[in-house]
Amino acid sequence: MIDVLTADAVSTIALLASIEAMDPAMRLSHVFLDTARYHHAKRVREWLDQPGRRIVLHFFPAYCPHFNPIERFWGAMHKAITHNQCYPTYEGFCQVILGFLHDDVPPRWNTLRDTVSDHFRVKNPNEFRVMA
Repeated sequence: MIDVLTADAVSTIALLASIEAMDPAMRLSHVFLDTARYHHAKRVREWLDQPGRRIVLHFFPAYCPHFNPIERFWGAMHKAITHNQCYPTYEGFCQVILGFLHDDVPPRWNTLRDTVSDHFRVKNPNEFRVMA
């Protein structure tokens, strides 16, 4: 895991580079991302276009949080530590969030993963209609 202060093109590239470095023998790594602007940044595209890159990006559709597991994780985090809570300082808020990520998630992952994992439902197209 890498810790960064801001999410931007540089931190996205650092994440992608760490994914590549995790398994040098992996032919390709498929990474699924949301549509944040920095994921599409010119610097990220230029980095991906370099010879020898083994990352393929796939983007979730915009405004489809139910497809994105991180949105379900943020919901679980909100329920566990920020629901009906007010933190008087930004630093205090950051400490609680980072404590949750570093200290609470690893031992509770067996429980949390059921909340975060994909629970897709197959829809029968005969049961609904799309109106344009």
